[in-house]
This record gives sequence, structure tokens and C-alpha cells, in this order.
Amino acid sequence: MRNDMSDMVIVGGGPTGLFGAYYAGMRGMSVTILDSLDVLGGQLATLYPEKYIYDVAGFPKVLAKDLVADLIKQGLQHKPTVRLGEQVERLEVSDDGGKLVYRVMTNKGEYPARTILISAGMGAFAPKKLPLNNAQEFEGKGLYYFVQSAEPLRGKRVLIVGGGDSAVDWANMLSDVTDKQTLIHRRDGFRAHEDSVEKMRSGPTQIKVFYELKAIEGDETIERAVIYDNRSKVSDTLSVDAVLVNIGFESSLGPIREWGLELEGPQIKVDSMMQTNLAGIFAAGDVTTYPGKLKLIVTGFSEAAIAANHAKHYLEPGANIFPGHSTNMR
Repeated sequence: MRNDMSDMVIVGGGPTGLFGAYYAGMRGMSVTILDSLDVLGGQLATLYPEKYIYDVAGFPKVLAKDLVADLIKQGLQHKPTVRLGEQVERLEVSDDGGKLVYRVMTNKGEYPARTILISAGMGAFAPKKLPLNNAQEFEGKGLYYFVQSAEPLRGKRVLIVGGGDSAVDWANMLSDVTDKQTLIHRRDGFRAHEDSVEKMRSGPTQIKVFYELKAIEGDETIERAVIYDNRSKVSDTLSVDAVLVNIGFESSLGPIREWGLELEGPQIKVDSMMQTNLAGIFAAGDVTTYPGKLKLIVTGFSEAAIAANHAKHYLEPGANIFPGHSTNMR
């Protein structure tokens, strides 16, 4: 049990949470970071460490693992308390002389704070699995839902399934690694940045739209993939060594849903200050929703800074919301 009070507990140690920790620390706030994963960095660290990211300001391109390393260095410089491998469960509220005290209860302890920043990304997430009877048999034997290292795919014949930014990014990232690669998508439109789609179209990836995966076959590992045109229903068999599936994620807020927050689907509703309907509880990153919301890493950074500054003003009404430019701070 921890009985010492933090100015802010941050739920989620991904990019948004790490930048929130940095900014709160820069405003002189004590911070505790909680994450259910065993490492900081969220999805970037656990799902896409070898994938390039192109839309973070100041980086023409940066490997996810390198961005995470710098975010950790930045986020921890004000010495926040970090607790990994702890699943957030309950929230308890008490009154301390007219001031609210929140206690975030995990499976391992309790963490009191005056404010909370929820930056849990998509919440608890897992990749959507292929709806094929034998799919589970091939997991780890040529079937991938995410890639932590490109090396196992070097020189291989790869089929990429999906049409979102992850599928397109992997097609671009792996084009110099694989021997041959094909991407299939059930429609002719892609949910990815136009520049990334153009790079994929001009690269070596064979693109087959209106195609879906019908079956995967092989003895001990994947050797073939049966795809079909969803218009004509005509099937085709590809010789492949690996199938990389990017068809989305199942996500859930888990116990956070029971905290009394105003929700819209799986997202937490916030106002322009990143404050939820509960005083002193803020949210930032992919877990939030508001009119015009964009789920981008850079958006999460901005939201974390907004939340931290308004949390400072909530804690100390006499403190300026705008702290001045970071170049003036020491």
C-alpha cells in the first residue's frame, strides 16, 4: 500500500501518458504512472517497435522503439513514480477538508492523488483474429497479428491482410525486407495517409483490392493462402511463407467504465480543457472523444499538455493555466 499523495496519477504509460508526465513535472507536480503492461511505451513498444512513424513533428521518420526511448527519457526526467504490471480496478473518492481525494485501486495497491489523467490509449486491447477454424494452429508458425521484429520475414513471401494505416505502413516498411509481398483489401479505398498509400502503390507490393482471405494451408507452417474476389467469388491460391493480419483491434475500457465517467462508446467524453464530467479527472489521447477529434500521436501530445496545465490550475487556482514557453523554463 502507498499512502503518499501524488498531485496526479496517470493511467497509461504510452506516448500520451509519458508526455503528460513530462509536462506535469515541468509544472512542479508530483506524478505516479500506472500501466498494466510490463514496459512503458504502450502499443508502440509492444506491437510496432520496428515500424517507422512519419507524422511526428521534427522527425521525417522515426522507428517506434526509438521514439519510445526518447519519450521515456523525457517523461521520467522529473522523477515520477512508475508502477508497471498493475491493472487498474476501482476508483474511490473521499473528501479532505473540502478537497477531493481520488484513490486509484489496482490489483497490487492503491494510489491517492488530487487529480487523474487517463491516457489509456484504446484501453485493454487485442488484435482481431482471423475467423478461420485453423487460424490458431498457425499463430507463431507464419501467422502474425503484429511484428516486433522484421527479421523473421526477411527473404520471405508475405501476404498482408488489411487496408488501414498499419497494413499500409507495414507494406512500405517490409518492402526492402521481404522477397515478395502481396496486400489484399476487401475494398478499393484505404484508411491511411494519402502519402503512405502512394508510396505503397509505387513500390514493389502487389496490391489486390476487393480480395479477402478464405483459407490458410500448410503442414507445420503456413505454405499457402487462398484468397477470393468478393465480387466474382473466384478464388486464387498464393504460395506464401507468412500472413500478416491487420484488421483492427478489440478494445475496452475495462473497470474504468464503472468510474462514473461520461462515455461515448469506448471513449471518454472531454471538454476543451481535456476535463471529464468528474472534477479533477482529465483524459487525453485515443481514449478521448470530442467534436473534431483526430486519433494521432501528435494530437495526444497536445491534449496531454492541455490536461496538465489545467490540472495545475485545478490544484492551485492562483496558478496560470498558460505557464509560458518551455524555452523560458528551468
